[in-house]
Amino acid sequence: MLIGEVARRSGVSTRMLRHYDSLGLVQPTGRTVGGYREYSEEDIRRIFHVEGLRSLGLSLRQIGTALADADFPPAVLVGDLIRRTEDRIEREQELLDRLRAIDASAPGGWQDVLRVVELLHGLDSPHAARRQQAVLAPAEDGPVPADVLAKAVLAESDPNVAGALRWALARAGGDGVATVAAGLRSADAGVRHRAVRAMAELPGDEAAAALVGALGDPDPAVRRPAALAVGSRGGRAAVPVLVGMVVEGASDVEAAEVLSVLATGHGCADQVMSALAGELAAPTADSAVRVRLTQALAELPATLTKDVLRHLAHDDDQAVARLAATLQRAP
Repeated sequence: MLIGEVARRSGVSTRMLRHYDSLGLVQPTGRTVGGYREYSEEDIRRIFHVEGLRSLGLSLRQIGTALADADFPPAVLVGDLIRRTEDRIEREQELLDRLRAIDASAPGGWQDVLRVVELLHGLDSPHAARRQQAVLAPAEDGPVPADVLAKAVLAESDPNVAGALRWALARAGGDGVATVAAGLRSADAGVRHRAVRAMAELPGDEAAAALVGALGDPDPAVRRPAALAVGSRGGRAAVPVLVGMVVEGASDVEAAEVLSVLATGHGCADQVMSALAGELAAPTADSAVRVRLTQALAELPATLTKDVLRHLAHDDDQAVARLAATLQRAP
């Protein structure tokens, strides 16, 4: 089969076929009387082998090595191709994210585009101070794209930069709620924690609903701040987690204060009192736990706690009894 027909049937240009020939990669086994290249069926099969390996990203040199040695192990080459492809996909994804961020900012001109690009470059800096500066600087130039801030806050581990990002995101008007909420589904507990911290500062029902969903998170570092945020917004679903925080001694003072807010201003008094009393009566509660629960009662209105404190003033645990008696006498 002559080179022109091979090109038509294989889809490989005659120029490329001649290049393969010059490299010794696919050399036609025959020549016509007139000296034209003539390809055999085996030659054509080799062309398709070359094209198949090219489609995987192998260089022509690598392909030549692979085809020349039937025992050549593919694992090393394939592993290298996988790593290079993953790197390329990551770079392409970063570019796509940048373009989407610019598009979402609805730029009115190239100055707006350059401002977003500068922000993205700043957020990519390895220096925390530079990232913080990038977040705060654009405030005078116009709104910062909320989606950019939301993605950055999920990835930011420096507390000062994270605080600046949460502040800027809250100023953006809640447009990044969906992106932050997606962080609550991350397998990384650190990302979920950052998502809850950011969500707690965002307004609106969507943020509130996402925080309620985080109350069941298996990681206490996620569900505890979620409970403080939900309770502060009047969500009674936070009561069990808040009482659990008092029992565990984890931010128990803050938890007790939020329980007071729920009991006095959101119609949750019976639920709060029942939960605290139940833990006080639990056979597994040691003295330290019962003291913290008694202290939590001090945050609630006296009209709700007086009967419980009167009973606790005669408790067998002297530490609990003395504390309850003191609280009874407090004005």
